[in-house]
Amino acid sequence: MSDERITKRRIMLVGTGFVGMSFAYSMLQEKGIDEMVLVDVNEDKARGEAMDLTDGLVYADTKMKVYSGTYADAEFCNIVVLTAGAAQKPGQSRLELVKINAKITKGICEQLKANKFKGILVVANNPVDIMTYVAWKSSGLPKEHVIGSGTVLDTARLRVELSDLLGFAPSNIHAYILGEHGDSSFVSWTNSYIGCKSLLEYLDEQQISLLKLQNVYIEVRDKAYKIIDLKKATYYGIGLALKRIVSAILNNEHCILPVSSYQDGQYGQYGYFISTPTVIGSNGATQILTLPLNENDQNRFNNSFNTLVSTIKENLADIIDVD
Repeated sequence: MSDERITKRRIMLVGTGFVGMSFAYSMLQEKGIDEMVLVDVNEDKARGEAMDLTDGLVYADTKMKVYSGTYADAEFCNIVVLTAGAAQKPGQSRLELVKINAKITKGICEQLKANKFKGILVVANNPVDIMTYVAWKSSGLPKEHVIGSGTVLDTARLRVELSDLLGFAPSNIHAYILGEHGDSSFVSWTNSYIGCKSLLEYLDEQQISLLKLQNVYIEVRDKAYKIIDLKKATYYGIGLALKRIVSAILNNEHCILPVSSYQDGQYGQYGYFISTPTVIGSNGATQILTLPLNENDQNRFNNSFNTLVSTIKENLADIIDVD
């Protein structure tokens, strides 16, 4: 790693659409960043967004420099956040975007590789678990240095819904959406807690029906579709979720987030990316925590994983080298 990369904290954002710019705007409140460079196929859009953000820096309590650039800037960036891609349309599943966005992701990552990017790559375009795999295959980066946004946003939605149901602060609800960032995701309720108390034990004590948990999950699973129906796209939530991941990397937090990370047998699966609780720090995805899944949850995890693998093999063999 060059001296310049060590002494400067630079972030590159690839894609200045709604998601990318929601992330970029949220980063104005992150202290300690030296530079943020915006890259987009529409160079005028990137330039205009950089100018607009720069106008607000005086009120943002940061000395960050924001500017538009090119992939040539990647060599001296610590983190690249990839949000470029086709947006999910009303009625369209995330998996239906796979071929279009795989080609876009591959092209971007080949550019990063050609320009000697050696930092951490955070992927957010959909279907994110599959695009994270494409990014890993195309970038030449170590698997620990490629992280998908995964179910960080889904998990935030879950904690908000449980907070509304139970009356506890979301920060004290410890439950995760696991698996695909999509329709085959699931919640391991036996590994869910309020503070340090089992969620299922609390519900039993309060005589709250377990059927309410299924309603919570359905609300979380379908929320993106509802937002897209109402306003055509989702972006604020994922923008802040990306900020959370990037902050964890920059500040070497070693926090646990349900990101899309490379599976090496932790849940009995190998060779692809899917969302599991993962320790995030300056070296990327440093450790996957293995939860004790019961038979039903393990079957759901296997189904979610196999859904992603079959989609990759059926659709992307002509685009990337599929294992």
